[in-house]
Amino acid sequence: MSATLPLAGIRVLDVGTLIAGPFGATMLGDFGAEIIKVEQPGIGDALRGTPQNGKASRSENWLVEGRNKKSVTLNMRVKEGQDILKELVRQSDVLIENFTPGTLDRWGLGWEALHAINPRLIMVRVSGYGQTGPYSKRSGYDRIALGFSGYMYPTGFPDRYPVRPAFPTADYNTGTFGALATMFALYQRDAQGGGVGQMIDLGLYEAPFRITADMVTKQARTGEDRERIGNRNPTFAPAGTFLTRDGRYVQIAAGGDKVFERLVTAMDMPELASDERYAKSRARIARADELEQLLADWIAGRDFADIENRLVGANVPFGGIYTATDISTDPHYAARNNLVTVHDEEEGDIVMPGVVPKLMDTPGRIAHAGPPLGRHNAEIYGGLLKMSDADLARLAADGVI
Repeated sequence: MSATLPLAGIRVLDVGTLIAGPFGATMLGDFGAEIIKVEQPGIGDALRGTPQNGKASRSENWLVEGRNKKSVTLNMRVKEGQDILKELVRQSDVLIENFTPGTLDRWGLGWEALHAINPRLIMVRVSGYGQTGPYSKRSGYDRIALGFSGYMYPTGFPDRYPVRPAFPTADYNTGTFGALATMFALYQRDAQGGGVGQMIDLGLYEAPFRITADMVTKQARTGEDRERIGNRNPTFAPAGTFLTRDGRYVQIAAGGDKVFERLVTAMDMPELASDERYAKSRARIARADELEQLLADWIAGRDFADIENRLVGANVPFGGIYTATDISTDPHYAARNNLVTVHDEEEGDIVMPGVVPKLMDTPGRIAHAGPPLGRHNAEIYGGLLKMSDADLARLAADGVI
């Protein structure tokens, strides 16, 4: 295992807020990039929010997504703050932002200006609808992006409103795509001999739109929109969500003929595998309602442990629908190091998701949780930019940092 992380030596300026842009920086930081988080003096990233435990100044969300970042405060709305950011840009590889298009340009911090200062800079620009197009100036949030992307319309049950996922899927997917795009641009700059950075333009709706699979392709061919069908898979049966006798939600996916045979054998109903109503996939899809009702009745009469023993033993794809409490006690999560405990001098021990993906030789690390606001002002401004203590005191008094 190498002691050097894969992105060691890469410096990233995270000047965004909330998740969509900054989560990309979090991922890069997990693998060794130096992340300088630039925040508004006295306010900070809105993700800092209000902690649910009411004990300190940092929310649980910030403690997780601000991890591995160095927090500096800077008012980019004033000339002296803009000049300081430009000095940071001179010594950085990547800048990630998610302001409304035109905002940074008005401050003299747009792509052309920053590219002229540092031609090697890679600038990741995340916005609701991208930097171009008729909607580019509209503000965008996760919920709005999910609706516009087509991701949300087919999600939910047919007799109810479309359902937003419980977590900000557009934000996190966009951050992931942003980190991936950054790696593409770094490789082109450094490995292919270009030596010059480029701008990355990513609309918040584009990542969830990209993962809608063949939705628009089918509509273009058939003229039909995909509608809500709850937990049903339209090309796969039986597959669904069911409730056990002891109140646990479980999921089963047994659409293949061989898997269906193993399922009904485990259910002590082997005759269903040769029943012409269910023997072949196409027939099962046509009778999905009655087949899944049969399965629901069988599951409702048994406890989770019994069903798990039968179906896992028969190699049928099966699993529970986990709560955070379930995750915290599951041996597989523990064995995979998916949960880690990070100690913070103010907050104590903090449990958070571990680093993914898992690289065998350079597996990433979490050096610290999301830090207090401005914790690294002296390190970055005094160390990297060589400012004196007197400079820092004056800038703080003037509200620049």
